[in-house]
Amino acid sequence: MKISDFELFKSLLYERSGLVISPDKSYLLESRLTPIAKKWGLPSLESMTMQLRALPDEKLIKDIVEAMTTNETSFFRDTKPFQIFQDTILPVLLEKRKTRKSIRIWCAASSSGQEPYSLAMILKEKEAELRGWRFEIVATDISDEILDQAKRASYTQFEVQRGLPIQYLMKYFMQFGDSWQLKDEIRNMVRFSNFNLLDNMSRMGTFDIVFCRNVLIYFDEKNKGEILEKIAGQLENDGFLLLGGAETVLGITNKFTPNPEKRGLYIKSDKPASTIVSPRNASAAPSSTSSFTSSLFKRT
Repeated sequence: MKISDFELFKSLLYERSGLVISPDKSYLLESRLTPIAKKWGLPSLESMTMQLRALPDEKLIKDIVEAMTTNETSFFRDTKPFQIFQDTILPVLLEKRKTRKSIRIWCAASSSGQEPYSLAMILKEKEAELRGWRFEIVATDISDEILDQAKRASYTQFEVQRGLPIQYLMKYFMQFGDSWQLKDEIRNMVRFSNFNLLDNMSRMGTFDIVFCRNVLIYFDEKNKGEILEKIAGQLENDGFLLLGGAETVLGITNKFTPNPEKRGLYIKSDKPASTIVSPRNASAAPSSTSSFTSSLFKRT
């Protein structure tokens, strides 16, 4: 690929999505964008860059951005964040929110839906305990194509074998040939929408929990900082942020404080560290939540 063509794609991707592509990733451009060129009836990537320079088509640009957006995910990916959600975060928030009995969760860069659906299954398992509470799980991604896939909630044998407990597969999925369809009782617990993390987040409303895992690694320091600052603005003062294991706020923003005992878990920096309970205290959290309704599991 010509250097000038690489620079065009690099600039376009950074401007539209914040994605940073280094020269050693030019092979990734070629492998992911060649099918897009064919889709548009263009003989080569060079022809695509010529069209972009001459008469940029927003639909073509959208296809390019979506093709380059990393969509790697799996059910209960990395396991630990979901244990933290269930054993640490939920007990704290159930106590703190016992008056309003509602909790909002945002899964940013949710890809094909495995992360928010994993959270939904955890909550569904606690349905009797959570009677009377309302949970809203909002899942966003920049790609319409991947969001459509997430909404269909149909997964291959390979996808359901990656991290999904067999009991959940049997309980919450139906098999059709070589694919597994998630049941509506879980699908309806998640609301998907298109959102670019570079955009203004005010329309998203406020959240008690934000999962923004394994996406900041694709941004440069400037955009990482801006995204984290905006997330802080949408997170309740006593809310929780979960990042990927390879991600950190250190040296990027002072809006969050990490929990040294639980990698990837953060609270807003103006709150004392004691806001986060220790593993032994989590199980001892008040059980005032023993009366809950299944109506909260309806889609909003």
